[in-house]
Amino acid sequence: MATLSPVDLLARLHERTVGSATGREAVLAFIPGAEDAAHDSAWRWREGRARPLEGVPFGVKDIIDVQGARVTCGSLLTGERIATRDAAVVARLRAAGAIPFAMLATTEFACGSPHNPRCGAVRNPYDPTRWTGGSSTGSGAALAARLLPFALGSDTGGSIRVPSAWCGISGLKPTRGLVPRSGVAPLSWTLDHVGPMACFAADLAAIMPIIAGADDEDFSSGGAFHATRLSGFSGLRIGVPTRWFEDVCDAGVRGAWRHALDLMQSEGARLVEVDPGDVASAHADGWTVLLSELASMHDPAFDRIDMFDAGARKRILQGREISARDYLNALRRRPAAIAALAEAMADVDVLATPGIGGEAGFLETLDVDVDGARVAFQDIIPRNTMLFDYTGFPALMLPSGAGRSGMPVAMQIVGKPFEDGLCLAVGEAFQALTDHHRRAPEDVETGFV
Repeated sequence: MATLSPVDLLARLHERTVGSATGREAVLAFIPGAEDAAHDSAWRWREGRARPLEGVPFGVKDIIDVQGARVTCGSLLTGERIATRDAAVVARLRAAGAIPFAMLATTEFACGSPHNPRCGAVRNPYDPTRWTGGSSTGSGAALAARLLPFALGSDTGGSIRVPSAWCGISGLKPTRGLVPRSGVAPLSWTLDHVGPMACFAADLAAIMPIIAGADDEDFSSGGAFHATRLSGFSGLRIGVPTRWFEDVCDAGVRGAWRHALDLMQSEGARLVEVDPGDVASAHADGWTVLLSELASMHDPAFDRIDMFDAGARKRILQGREISARDYLNALRRRPAAIAALAEAMADVDVLATPGIGGEAGFLETLDVDVDGARVAFQDIIPRNTMLFDYTGFPALMLPSGAGRSGMPVAMQIVGKPFEDGLCLAVGEAFQALTDHHRRAPEDVETGFV
């Protein structure tokens, strides 16, 4: 990238995208004004006035507003809506010199099925019979195919971390509220998070200080990103959960996770077994909150329920069956779950869990192979991720190797609230010792991104 001008880089990424099967699925549209912004960035570099992310193109999940771009939320219900201004995260990246380049595919309203009725399925660049994972489908695929340096995604039950795991990239679900959600179509006002996705944890660490911090239009936002540097793993206390995260988990995922733990221990980390508590109840309560708020959000469109795709429609109908009492009880128990997780982490710096419990799932059957048994998407995709949406703790997904069939697998690094920087520092230290994050699909050129 350093040898290319922003104009040349943008042109090459455009050419790569239109010539790529992944690009045609993952990229819904190029964002107006990107070329003008690239010329402005080139001028700033020549004049010595470059900003922190000057001239770096990025992709935007199609639920996040970008001024002048069509934002569909992957739905037939949104028509041809053109955003009139940038979401807060996009505006902050623009101000730092980054260039909004492409709108990227999502499942419908970030909760639908892989087979989107408006833009189709986004196939996994490593194997077209498999899915990228939802709901930041286009973000995960575009990064795996090296069509972009970084992208924005959202995470309500795992939607940054699942495609990161299945596409062999790195993705951070920040601490709840650290990155504002103004200008982002909501799924669940209690659980929604916005965060960055990239190939390298170091890139996420460069992005987070720019997008973090309170925004006046998002009353739930606040806090600051604290950059952290590690000189290695010496003295780091890594919590290893004793329950839940391995219960529905393929041997290939577990093996890569255990190998990663052994590597970090050999470099001086101390592994500490921790009891994560009643994760099953917190997981169920997370689903109760998500489905209830989803149904409430789309209640005005219920007379057009047949226009939703099968996955979104099913979840909306499920949410409408949840009683107010059950929803409020799920919210009432949330502070206790936060306290229990904080107590479990009291004597460690971070947790390290297996990522998603199997390699990328199959598009035809909508299931995942777990040690030879087929497990439905909904029973495995959010299993190891929902807890941290419900509690709001930061969680980083990063590649940990290859599974039994050679597809990417991942592990998850979880920090205490507002210790996102430490999660990323652990990720950077791990990636300094491994090359899993440098792997790409066989037909993908890895130069300049």
